Amino acid sequence: MKLKGKSVFKYTVNNPTPVQMLLRSRRQEGQSIVKEEFTIDPTVPFVEFIDQFGNQCQRTVLPVGDVTITMEVQALVEPGMAPPQPLPAYVPVEELPDEVMMYLLPSRYCQSDLNEIKNLAAEIVGNLDPGYAQVEAIRTWIHQNINYQYNTTNSATTALDTSYQRVGVCRDFTHLGLALTRSMSIPARMTVGYLDKLEFMDLHAWFDAYIGGKWYTFDAVQQQTHGSRIVIGYGRDAADVAMITQFGNAQLQSLEVTTEALPE
Repeated sequence: MKLKGKSVFKYTVNNPTPVQMLLRSRRQEGQSIVKEEFTIDPTVPFVEFIDQFGNQCQRTVLPVGDVTITMEVQALVEPGMAPPQPLPAYVPVEELPDEVMMYLLPSRYCQSDLNEIKNLAAEIVGNLDPGYAQVEAIRTWIHQNINYQYNTTNSATTALDTSYQRVGVCRDFTHLGLALTRSMSIPARMTVGYLDKLEFMDLHAWFDAYIGGKWYTFDAVQQQTHGSRIVIGYGRDAADVAMITQFGNAQLQSLEVTTEALPE
């Protein structure tokens, strides 16, 4: 399937402001970039680098005034698929690849080592077979028990907060999924990108879990994980995959996100 994603950030900048951006989509198996356009208006020089998670990032200094940052991508992606059969099994920690070990650890927003998180995860998964069935139970529980609502959480809200407050947006759903999954000794990473079947159109977040020797997608916002996605980046939590991180005085005035399925 060919999918188009576009995001337009509009800023008012009061002083020259350094920024780090994560806007270009990943080149990887199952996702081929057909066309991509990245612009900053007014034009300023920028540099690119690959971060520790393999994401393609950009750095620049935004000039004083009104600044528009636009990212548009067309990609051939895999369609959303039904759960694999048989369900992939848990991979013992001692058999995990070195590169996934970081996704077992607690992180800023995902306190997977807390007893409150561990006890909740154990209650959710019950006697299910270790692996995919456990993660799907966590995803389903979040969808059924956390209310999706804007302006109820902020940049300081953690997975533990969400487990108590039972409200949030995709970022909060994902953080709770990450924390609960990691507490079961299953690696889990936060993924951000475009989704073509999103009820509230925005840049979206979901989580992947490493089971049976590969990564599988879980989206707690949806009743069932489905839809085609363009992956922009991976990280341990939202601190690693912020679309734009600023180091100065700039105000985001608006963010417009659109997706469109295209003929191949």
